Amino acid sequence: MSNNSEAGPGGKAIYWDSFNPEISANPYSLYKRLRDEAPLYYNKEHDFYAVSRFADVERCLADHQSFSSARGDIFEIIKANIDVPPGMFIWEDPPEHTAYRAVVSRVFTPRRMNDLAGKIRAYCASCLDPLVGTGRIDFIADLGAKLPGGVIGMLLGIPEQDRDIVRERVEASLRTEAGQPMSVDQTSFQGEGFEEYIDWRVKNPSSDLMTELLGVEFQDATGTRRKLTREEVLIFVNVIAGAGNETTNRLIGWIGRVLSDYPEQRREIAANSALIPAAIEEILRLDPPSNQVARYVTRDVEIHGQTVAAGSVLQCLIAAANRDERRYSDPDRFDVHREAAPHLAFGRGIHACLGSALARVEGRIALEEILKRFPDWTVDLENARMSPSSSTRGWDAVPAFTH
Repeated sequence: MSNNSEAGPGGKAIYWDSFNPEISANPYSLYKRLRDEAPLYYNKEHDFYAVSRFADVERCLADHQSFSSARGDIFEIIKANIDVPPGMFIWEDPPEHTAYRAVVSRVFTPRRMNDLAGKIRAYCASCLDPLVGTGRIDFIADLGAKLPGGVIGMLLGIPEQDRDIVRERVEASLRTEAGQPMSVDQTSFQGEGFEEYIDWRVKNPSSDLMTELLGVEFQDATGTRRKLTREEVLIFVNVIAGAGNETTNRLIGWIGRVLSDYPEQRREIAANSALIPAAIEEILRLDPPSNQVARYVTRDVEIHGQTVAAGSVLQCLIAAANRDERRYSDPDRFDVHREAAPHLAFGRGIHACLGSALARVEGRIALEEILKRFPDWTVDLENARMSPSSSTRGWDAVPAFTH
C-alpha cells in the first residue's frame, strides 16, 4: 500500500493532505508524483485514501453506489459523522437526492442563468468602472468578493444591503486555520441566518428563487406530493448561497492570476472575445476552485490492485486529474486553443455541480468586462495571499498593476 511513510521510486516519501498551506500553495508536482507513483494513496495520519488520475477520479465521481455523498462531500464532514438534514441534496443519494435535485433543477435552469446576464454585466461595470485610471485592481476585493454574492442575492431575493453579510457568513463557515481541518458540528449546515428572509418572503412573495422554492410542489422520496417544509427551504437556500459564493470567487481570482502568467494569450483573448468561453474552461481545468471532493466508501472496492474497505473516506483529487498527462497534452500549460477535452471542475455523475451554468455565465461576463477596461495587467505577487481553506483552493487577495 502506498502511504505517507512509504518512499516512491524517487526515494522521498510521498505525503499529501488538503490542510497543509505549503502543499496547497503549489501542489502540482506532488500531484504528478501521486499519479505516477501512488495512484491509490493512503494517508495514515488522517485516515483517508486518494485517487489522482483522471480515469479513476471520473469513475469514482460517477459511481454513487460505491462512493457515496450521503455523509457529505468534504473530508471533515464525513469524519464528523453528522446527521445530514433533509434537503441537503448535495449530501444525499437516490432516492432523496433525485427528488430534491429535481426541485432545484426546475428553478435553477441555464435559461434563468442566462436571463441574469444583463444584471451581471451591470454589476461588473459598477465594480470595475471606479478602478479605471487608478493603475490597480484586486481581483478578489474589487470583484471576486462582490460579484458572486450579488448575483446569488439577485437570484434569491436577498436585499442588496444584506448581501455582504450573507457572503461573509458563508465564507467564514468554510475557512480553516492554516494547517488545520475545518471545524464541523451538527449546526454548521442548517441554514442559520436565512430565517428572516424566508419569513419575509412568505408574507411578501416576489419573482425570486426563494419565493419559487416556497411555492413549488414536488414528489418526495416516499412518493408523496407536497411542498417543501420551511426547514427544507432554509437548507436549499443555504446550499445555493454557499456553493455560488465560494467557488465563483475562486474562479475570478484564478482569472487574474492565470492570465497574468500568460500575457500573450491574454492579449489574444482581449483582441478576440470569441475566445473567452474557451479561456474560462481552460482556467477551470488548470486551477479548479474545488481541488478535491470526498466520498464515503459503501462497500469494499478494488483500486489499482488494492482493496479500499467499506467505511473508508476517499478523496477524489480533481485538480490532479485535470492535469493528468494520460488525458491532456502539456497539461500544466494554459492553452486557450486546447482541443475541447472536458474537465472535472464541476464533477461528474448525479452530483455534478448544479450551478455550473451560472458559474460559466459569471466567469465569461466578468472576463469580458475586465478586458474591456484592463487588457493588460501584472499580478503583484508580493501582496497576493492564498486563502486558508481545506475545501477549495484560491486567493484572499490578487492585487495587480494595470497598464
